[in-house]
Amino acid sequence: MERSNDFGGQEICRTEHGEMPDPETAETVVLEPLADYPRIDLRGAGEPWERRRDAGKVLRETVPHDSHAPLFVPENRPDPVTLIEAAHEGRQPHLLPLRVARMASSPFAFLRGAAHVMAWDLAQSPSSGIMVAMNGDAHISNFGLFGTPQRDVVLDLNDFDEVTIGPWEWDLKRLVASIDVAARGDHVPPGERRAATTAAVAGYQHTMIELAPQGPLDVWQQAARADNLDFSGIRIDSESQGVIRKAVEKARKRNNQTLLDRVGERRVDGGWRFREDPPILTRVDDATREAVISGLEHYADTLPRERRFMLSRYHVVDVAHRVVGVGSVGTRAYVALLCGNSDRDVLFLQVKEAVRPAHAPYLPGMPEPYASHEGERVIYGQRLLQAVGDPLLGWTTIGDRPFYVRQMKNMKGEIPVSCMTGQPLLYFSWAYGALLARAHARTGDAAAIAGYCGKDRHADLREALADWAEAYGERNQADYEIFRAAIAEGRLEAAPDPHL
Repeated sequence: MERSNDFGGQEICRTEHGEMPDPETAETVVLEPLADYPRIDLRGAGEPWERRRDAGKVLRETVPHDSHAPLFVPENRPDPVTLIEAAHEGRQPHLLPLRVARMASSPFAFLRGAAHVMAWDLAQSPSSGIMVAMNGDAHISNFGLFGTPQRDVVLDLNDFDEVTIGPWEWDLKRLVASIDVAARGDHVPPGERRAATTAAVAGYQHTMIELAPQGPLDVWQQAARADNLDFSGIRIDSESQGVIRKAVEKARKRNNQTLLDRVGERRVDGGWRFREDPPILTRVDDATREAVISGLEHYADTLPRERRFMLSRYHVVDVAHRVVGVGSVGTRAYVALLCGNSDRDVLFLQVKEAVRPAHAPYLPGMPEPYASHEGERVIYGQRLLQAVGDPLLGWTTIGDRPFYVRQMKNMKGEIPVSCMTGQPLLYFSWAYGALLARAHARTGDAAAIAGYCGKDRHADLREALADWAEAYGERNQADYEIFRAAIAEGRLEAAPDPHL
């Protein structure tokens, strides 16, 4: 066997074509998801996809599918409240009671805000050994609708605060756990919950098998247009089609002009400013306003030149602080209102603090230079995982804190969790599994993952992850009750959220 280093700086193993890799060398055949390559080598050939698929099969022998079924809960498992309190470090103290209240509103909201708890639990689980640029927080509410530069509406992952390099199955486990927890909240019977979690794994498995032999360009160009959703292996039913249609219609009405009418008001001099809506939308002092504007000027340097030129035609007229999400509450998040050709030609930019990802203590993380700035990590990860994205994505630093920047409203929408019952629950579970597979295939080794997953007729991975999802649903419920008890005992403070 000859060992060479001619594929993008990655060490690979070569044997005669068709020979199955042995367990000791299988991992070296698998493509690395991301590296800080000093240059691109277009001369060296890599391993054929069939051989990388075989390497995935070998890894399945080392870490069998059924090893993913049990939920390991060691005796030294930290108190979930302690992990959540640790995640509060560095956040704005006056907003923490609002975050606690949002997490306490339901077990699913708790799951959304307790990414650090699940990260610890996933770190105790077996790993396939196949790494990807993973989303890190791939629960069902982090899939949604948004507009493309061509004004199409697509369905895809839409939150990347936790993005890092890690095992593909950690994302899939968070997805199936979120399906189980959300379905519990809607009183879906256990059998239907299990059918939904197995559908998500089947969608992932089926899609990855399809992507394995495809060229990288074909994989990168796949996008799910919401008006023409086509996922191989499942047909959209009329009820799911109705949910999509309604969500798209709502998303198309969410743009800069409608947002201006909703959150803006005229000043005495006739200009625009934000309408306060405490504690969600609040004014900032002059020093903060100037710091944000300076940060946006530096952010422009991270844009391609042609988009920087377009941005130069706008100017900032107001800045406010805006509370967003569940897990992000307490981080510094600003929204800037910019005007261009007229005071009705407006652009909203969200300037959001990027913090250390929940999985950081357990994984090596992004390579340099992306690891040195959390905002750059988020934006680079989003560009890697999304088929199409916001043309104004970038990053900056404000007061020694890393931030990332994106458009506030570009036809963004959601598939309401409350609509995911009956057949739509099965359809969207499959769809989200398929979308996650597409995202992973852009940087991970689709052939190796497909080899690990096995053929469609192999149900052992689906059943193992369905077992894990059910067990984690129970674990999340127990942690949620511990969390609620901590509030009742005064250990955590919860402030009423006027928007709940």
